[in-house]
Amino acid sequence: MISLRVCPDKGALGQAAAEAGAEAIRAALRHRGEATIVVATGASQFEMLEALCAMPGIDWARVTAFHLDEYVGLPASHPASFRGYLRERFLAPLDGRPKLEEVNGEAPDPGAEAARLSALIGDRAVDVCFAGLGENCHLAFNDPPADFEAAAGFIVVELDEACRRQQLGEGWFPSLAAVPRRAISMSIPRILRSSLVVLSVPDARKAQAVRDAVQGPVTPLHPGSILQRHPQALLFVDPPAASLLDQPG
Repeated sequence: MISLRVCPDKGALGQAAAEAGAEAIRAALRHRGEATIVVATGASQFEMLEALCAMPGIDWARVTAFHLDEYVGLPASHPASFRGYLRERFLAPLDGRPKLEEVNGEAPDPGAEAARLSALIGDRAVDVCFAGLGENCHLAFNDPPADFEAAAGFIVVELDEACRRQQLGEGWFPSLAAVPRRAISMSIPRILRSSLVVLSVPDARKAQAVRDAVQGPVTPLHPGSILQRHPQALLFVDPPAASLLDQPG
């Protein structure tokens, strides 16, 4: 099921999401001596990542982080690269202490890179997956209609126009033609194997996606709706993102 929390603004949203994820990380470190997380990128994650990096009581040297997705063919030096994003906003504030398993979007064979990452994560327990929802309700880069039955942990996906226009609208690219058409993404089934999923979803432009995920039917046409079947998915939104819900939480 999806547990919804409406926060007063983006800062409070990021803080609350980070606190929820941090507690899961601390618990894993206490019980197993190590933790594995999945980290997301994009404009929705700015405040959450800043708050997460400031959380006390986490020995980041014992944390392994997997990268949720990356564009095919984009160098890490590109302003829109998710590897570059995480190096700047996640690794640098933590002095590089978490081990980050990056998705290499420049791999000559994207399929082989997806297979490498699938083998790397294997059956590893993921304590918390940080994620967002796209304007088209995508989860990671699994655009509609998403593959709810993918066997691999990471897959090569085609990005639909709505997704590509979102990336353009957020200012990551100078034109729609410059937005890549493919990406390597963690699959829906692998995301669902995470013990906890923490979603940060601000802004009115995400309101329809939030409604579809929370109150719509579970369908590949609204990929985020699959989280209704997850035992512990926490969705943090601000009032604009919650504006189309029948009964905002």
